[in-house]
Amino acid sequence: MINYNSLVKKWASELELYELPEAQNLVEWLFEHHLGLRRVDMMNFLEEKDLPKALLDDYERLKKGEPIQQIIGKAPFYGREFQVSRDTLIPRNETEELVHLIIKENTQPNLRILDIGTGTGCIPVSLFLEMNQPQVFALDISEAALSIATANARELKAEVEFFQADILNESIPVDSLDILVSNPPYIPEKGKKGMHPNVLDFEPGLALFVPDEDPLLFYRRIAELGKKALKPKGKIYLEIHEDYGKAVQKLLSDLGYSEVEIIEDLNGKDRMVRGRI
Repeated sequence: MINYNSLVKKWASELELYELPEAQNLVEWLFEHHLGLRRVDMMNFLEEKDLPKALLDDYERLKKGEPIQQIIGKAPFYGREFQVSRDTLIPRNETEELVHLIIKENTQPNLRILDIGTGTGCIPVSLFLEMNQPQVFALDISEAALSIATANARELKAEVEFFQADILNESIPVDSLDILVSNPPYIPEKGKKGMHPNVLDFEPGLALFVPDEDPLLFYRRIAELGKKALKPKGKIYLEIHEDYGKAVQKLLSDLGYSEVEIIEDLNGKDRMVRGRI
């Protein structure tokens, strides 16, 4: 017989890609998912040989670096669970902060909102459910990502209209917007060297990387499109790479946006830029 805590520590010690506290959290998450019990309910004794095969198989996937969210097929975001796949980015805490900022600053009803590069749909779905009767749109270049986003909106009962579009070569399919929001690709290709394999090997590069010679590629295009699609006094909200806050701020200012501000995340890193037409 082996107790739960000992088993978690034993399995966590074999997850060599992670620091021990994170590894223990991932193992506990896997147990909770497969056994249908909360962690506090599993403090009894377990026979390792009696664990379900699916749990053991998923543990092997975890040891190879596959993100826990993709293994179980869902990720938490702003108090809800969203389906994820290899075709979508896994929702991050920083993006929750972006969503919270938009909700906090825009309390009026019936706002028209567009999310560019929606991935799982976590941004537009959360905004629809948390704001005051908004009209919400979202687009992505990836048909597979849009399938996941549509499923999330349906499951969470959010009314979001989705479009497939390549914004680098196409215009925005809606206008008269009050808010334009995006968490676009922003990691330079050279940044791959310092990235964890569980991101590089399992999340879509299409949603992560930009050319080294033009790291502001998407911000420039989104800001240009926003000039045409936003109403007077409309707002733009962008999640950014921590190294490019001042550059994105200058880009927006040079394009004629006003009240352009860099906003730090909870870790004190430059993570968001907002402006107004």
